[in-house]
Amino acid sequence: MASADFRVFRPLWALVVAWVVAVLAVGGSLFVGLTGDAALTSTPANVWSFVVFAVLVALLLWRLGGVHARPSASGLVVRNLFVTRRLAWPQILAVRMTVDDPWVVLDLADGTTLPVMAIQRADGERGMREARRLLGLVRSLGEAHDPS
Repeated sequence: MASADFRVFRPLWALVVAWVVAVLAVGGSLFVGLTGDAALTSTPANVWSFVVFAVLVALLLWRLGGVHARPSASGLVVRNLFVTRRLAWPQILAVRMTVDDPWVVLDLADGTTLPVMAIQRADGERGMREARRLLGLVRSLGEAHDPS
């Protein structure tokens, strides 16, 4: 297996959206909270509410920006918004991304499924190429089968 096949999977549009929202929401909230209208920031509690909101949004966007799936010869590490899971290749039975799925879904040997937010339908053909690349890794490194 070529080393190029082990490139990290990352969403494209989720990162763009995270940066745009960060600039608008976090920057705007900090600007209004720290230098804004006296009616909005008349008390320290109001100022702190803008700052706390900015920090919470920044933390959420940081997690969104960190979504990825890292393949290696031994398996796949999937980092979604709140959960990171390590899988050996034989644990992955199928790779799906139907018309209704916003991202790739893995069917696992234990009967559960795992979304892979790093490969998203919103990325268009790039997302489909990445889904096919993941399927190729599963087929070549695991004991997976194609259910179709």
